[in-house]
Amino acid sequence: MIYQLAYRRYRLPFTRTLRTAHGPWHERAGFVVQVEDTAGRVGFGEVAPVPWFGTETLEEAAEALAKLGDTVDAAALERIDERQGCLRFALASALAEAGRIVPHPPDLPPARRGRDNAHHLLPPVRSHLAVAALLPAGKPMLAAADKALAEGYVAFKWKVGVLDAADERVLLDELLARLPGHAKLRLDANGAWTTRQAEKWLDCCAERPIEFVEQPCFAEALQGTARQSRINDILLGLAKDYPTSIALDESVTGLSSLRTWLERGWKGVVVVKPALAGAPEDVLALLGRHKADVVFSSALETAVGRQAALRMAFQFKGAQPRALGFGITPLFQDDRFDGLSAVPFVSTDEVEKMNPEAVWNALS
Repeated sequence: MIYQLAYRRYRLPFTRTLRTAHGPWHERAGFVVQVEDTAGRVGFGEVAPVPWFGTETLEEAAEALAKLGDTVDAAALERIDERQGCLRFALASALAEAGRIVPHPPDLPPARRGRDNAHHLLPPVRSHLAVAALLPAGKPMLAAADKALAEGYVAFKWKVGVLDAADERVLLDELLARLPGHAKLRLDANGAWTTRQAEKWLDCCAERPIEFVEQPCFAEALQGTARQSRINDILLGLAKDYPTSIALDESVTGLSSLRTWLERGWKGVVVVKPALAGAPEDVLALLGRHKADVVFSSALETAVGRQAALRMAFQFKGAQPRALGFGITPLFQDDRFDGLSAVPFVSTDEVEKMNPEAVWNALS
């Protein structure tokens, strides 16, 4: 089957500047792609790179899209380099949505993939999943936590490594005093800490009810392979030496890095951002084989990528995933691109009601 391929570029300002260890983030940029067959069946996908996470750049994605031309078929996916996980995610999602490509379950080999318009997506394994509220850096976190508690959230994620560590630890205790005993709190350092800072934080967390600490240390590719190898060894050591679980995020951005860590025997949590990781069926198969402890998380994509990413979370056949990292709504100044209201629990029905075509039309 041959599909017409079209794509539209977007640059969308956030409702508020996001402060992370990588600096302020003001807007999201990417592409929405559309495939359409001769019968008029369409599917949508999203290419939303985050280069400091190790994905392809926006310019590289643009070049790859141009090389694909005006038409694609299923084989086009195999011609896209695995390193271009954002483009592979977008095209695989669009082809699946068009109803012509059936993702094969993890326990079936690729040779048994089929074509069936009535069953073009894997069925959900569960009907509801909790969502973690994303708390801003610094003192505004306290008011945001109070609001999220009132709305029924039971899981929270706070960005740390932004202010002075001593000030953040004071705020941490203020936050914990607000949370009920059943609430889950995770801390996200975005790789901002040195080894010594990570050790101090993990000493602190060992005495407090912290679900996990996300990416305490990280080395970007431009820092060299020796530095990356050293940081990876440090992460393994921290996971062994401290009782608080550690989650990998930036370290497992793409399918290749995720595979490397799981095959190395990583027993901690892995944060999977589907929009960055690659073709959904490949990612789900890998996670299933290794019985991974998973958090499915947003990469701050539009409703197009978010719907496909949430479908992956509901299709995951392993143990119950931890609370989803999709507590980021409202995200864009133009709420047509959000596609899902802020909710403490999300259902498959709500995911299926999302309308990627509305995003496509809004970009025209």
